[in-house]
Amino acid sequence: MIPARAHCPDPTDDAPLLAVLAKALSHPARIAIVRLLERRQTCVGCDIVEEIGLAQSTTSEHLRILKAAGIITGEIERPRVCYSLNPAALQPLRRFLDTIRLSAPPVSRPVSGRSPEAMASSANGTTDN
Repeated sequence: MIPARAHCPDPTDDAPLLAVLAKALSHPARIAIVRLLERRQTCVGCDIVEEIGLAQSTTSEHLRILKAAGIITGEIERPRVCYSLNPAALQPLRRFLDTIRLSAPPVSRPVSGRSPEAMASSANGTTDN
């Protein structure tokens, strides 16, 4: 009998790291913070609070989660913390998603030429006529 993969972990398996990155990015406010830092390159914490529109304590918690995952860095410049994006930290996630994208079969239209939405509505007995 061949043992299950879970019992023989691959030492090069990056699943735990991918899970940490995915979990850190799993909230809309954290995505907004990453996008903000991507646009601005660097940002003071109070500017992030203002831009995101959440309470300071809530924004701080989102920043803490992103920093713990390595997605952002925070440099103390008294009396503020200046945050910036760490794109290198997202490379494992990018490689993982690229692997999926490149291994997926190409999406093609059905032979009928109808969109998947049109086919679904006709399968459900609804039509746009």
